[in-house]
Amino acid sequence: MNMLYKISFIILSFVVIACSSVQPVTRCDGPDLKISSNFENARVNDCKIVDGKIKLSITPENEPINDSPWYAFKITSTTEKEVEVSISYQGGHQRYTPKASQNRINWQPLKYRVRNNVLHFKVAVSPTPTFIAGQELITNKDYDIWMKSLAKQPNVRHYTLGQSTQLRDIGALEVTGEGDEWIVVLGRQHPPEVTGALALFPFVNNLIADSQLSARFMQRFNILIVPDLNPDGVALGNWRHNANGVDLNRDWKAFKQVESRLVRDKLKAITQSGGKIVFAVDFHSTKKDIFYTMPSDYGLNPPLLVESWLAELRETVSPFVIREQPGHNSDKGIFKQFIADEYGVHGITYEMGDNTDRAVIKKLAVVASDSLMQKMLTTTPSEFKGKSLK
Repeated sequence: MNMLYKISFIILSFVVIACSSVQPVTRCDGPDLKISSNFENARVNDCKIVDGKIKLSITPENEPINDSPWYAFKITSTTEKEVEVSISYQGGHQRYTPKASQNRINWQPLKYRVRNNVLHFKVAVSPTPTFIAGQELITNKDYDIWMKSLAKQPNVRHYTLGQSTQLRDIGALEVTGEGDEWIVVLGRQHPPEVTGALALFPFVNNLIADSQLSARFMQRFNILIVPDLNPDGVALGNWRHNANGVDLNRDWKAFKQVESRLVRDKLKAITQSGGKIVFAVDFHSTKKDIFYTMPSDYGLNPPLLVESWLAELRETVSPFVIREQPGHNSDKGIFKQFIADEYGVHGITYEMGDNTDRAVIKKLAVVASDSLMQKMLTTTPSEFKGKSLK
């Protein structure tokens, strides 16, 4: 029994050490350098300073996982100088170009190279902390500030939809019109997909802007906006999942996660009160710009709404390339599929490329929202027949 106890203790100790080794670290110090990741959205799993060089390791929250290694940290130096940084990826490969900022507003992409799955770059540092991240940092607090600013408009309400797995607030905006038709806007299911957020902000801002088109749109349509569905993943600097290690955009069939259930239940409450879900858009990022859509022959109403919208958008934003990829899989648990199967209307996944020019992202979002409003306004209520409630 004693030998069995010792073996069990050794095995248990190994498991504890193995698990603890992948937990994020908050800081490491050298004689004149300090690296810290004790802020929201940060991720560093191991940190060493060797001969003045910074050596970091990044590990996913759990596996299997999408290959999207996220990192974010800040460097403070006692003097102004250039330092070498290397980031070793465990369980993933290079995706995000390193960027530096001292104010979290202006970000400068850094020159880098990758060798043997290790990212190498140099960065200028000083006594003022320099933030390094795979993409611009957009935190839960940033969403809260943005939503509160929009809620100053008389027809826009900001409220807490519910709480996440780790009890963070999931905020929502509601824009109330005179009719019973509802548009749904969703974002940040996957924490590192920042270019999706950079598209969502101007897209929504334009929907509720002080313009004749927006006024007509808001008079007829209601809008539900949940821009930050995975606040735990955002705060923890996760590669993709929520606090339970689940991909939220694969949970729209099983609904095992509180985050997806909150939206499902809100939509159900809308329809039970006489509202009609008529369209939904879910913002994401990937390696290239693409719109994932439902097939025009899937039986949705109106059948050609998205196809004709994107065709018009393609002409408007040329030479920017609008890539459309229709598809469906009822067993995969994706949000757009849920919207299609539950309500009989179109949902799209609006994906911006990781490295797409930020000015282009903003311009496209404004033009896309303009053209969508025009398309929706020329569609009669009877054409959004949808489905009868289950």
